[in-house]
Amino acid sequence: MKGYTRTSALGPISDFVEARGGSIERMFSRADLPLSLLDNPDLPLPLSEQFSILREGGRELGDAFFGASLGQLVSMEKLSAFGAWVSGAPTLASAIDRSRRGLNRFMQTATLLELRVKGNSAIWSIEFLDPGRTGRFQNELLGVSYLIDGIRYFAGPRWRPDLIHCTCQGAEQARQLEHIFNAPVKPDARVCAVAFDMALLAATGPKHTHPTFEEEPPIPPSRRVQEDVAALSAIALLERQPKIDWVAGKLDMSRRTLQRALEAEGCSFSDVLEGLLQDRAITLLRATNLGLTDIALQLGYSDGAHFSRAFRRWMGIAPSQYRAQTHT
Repeated sequence: MKGYTRTSALGPISDFVEARGGSIERMFSRADLPLSLLDNPDLPLPLSEQFSILREGGRELGDAFFGASLGQLVSMEKLSAFGAWVSGAPTLASAIDRSRRGLNRFMQTATLLELRVKGNSAIWSIEFLDPGRTGRFQNELLGVSYLIDGIRYFAGPRWRPDLIHCTCQGAEQARQLEHIFNAPVKPDARVCAVAFDMALLAATGPKHTHPTFEEEPPIPPSRRVQEDVAALSAIALLERQPKIDWVAGKLDMSRRTLQRALEAEGCSFSDVLEGLLQDRAITLLRATNLGLTDIALQLGYSDGAHFSRAFRRWMGIAPSQYRAQTHT
């Protein structure tokens, strides 16, 4: 099952890497992704690509537990509008319930959150259903860090987990992670989880005003190949027009396999790209005062004339006429 998250789930990754002497530019180059992703925190990002970014973070800093180290700085409250909505719950129990109900629609798909009660202990787990690539372990460490921060928001800044169930292997890895998490770690778990006193479920935490749930744009479902192509193309478009070979590589397909998959859905790569460019052009014309040449360059056209011809083909009028009509 393919999953998507938001770029905001990476937390303060740029500052973290640079503070430790690494290069965030080199990381993103090795992951073959545009660095400008970090300037678009609400943009949907394939989970497998987040896995890759975290893998490269570990390589860049020589940190086998990069996800856990980065996780010490993440904040559930700052996890897009979804995180603010969860943190605004009246109790920890309500926040966990909000996370379960809203995660796959508003923040991250192909991910399961589950709360179990065993005796006097509550166990909150996170499981990623996306098969992903190497880097999955780092993402599991980052994911459980968000759970820890979410509980701490209600339990208080000095709270520590009673036990962390971790997918790490063996006692030595568990011992190293205990130094990072400052809590006992049980290795060789099937999924990562946090165990805590169930009495904390009634904790109320601080009072803040947060956005309503409806203000968070939903994560698009990934039921068809063309939706995956559109999401990846939107990422590439942050710097240049996407190439089919790049998109196919990100989907672990050959160019021809991708073309056939799109043909089976009644479209082509150029169809998906044209629709994306049209939507982006309309947004830029309506919501910004950028000149037509600047818009053309943002969309990957060599000049304003090429963009104007394409827009006239889509809408039947020139982009300047469209802007004039929408601004009256």
